[in-house]
Amino acid sequence: MVEGGGCQGFTYKMDLAHEPSSEETVFEQGGVKLFVDNASQAYLNGTTIDFVVSREGSGFRFDNPNANSSCSCGKSFS
Repeated sequence: MVEGGGCQGFTYKMDLAHEPSSEETVFEQGGVKLFVDNASQAYLNGTTIDFVVSREGSGFRFDNPNANSSCSCGKSFS
């Protein structure tokens, strides 16, 4: 999901869930299900997510074509 906050205005938020809520759309690829709340879909349309392991730090990376700018850590965007 996307929430207001972070140094650029919006921040990405992820959590584990077993089932989607009635306010979420389910996307599936490679056997992985992703539940996205309907309010965040416009901000995340076309976004790809990858898990990266590097010396600078490991974690999820978001490549969001809707973002005009993002912070250096990649966790917030505008």
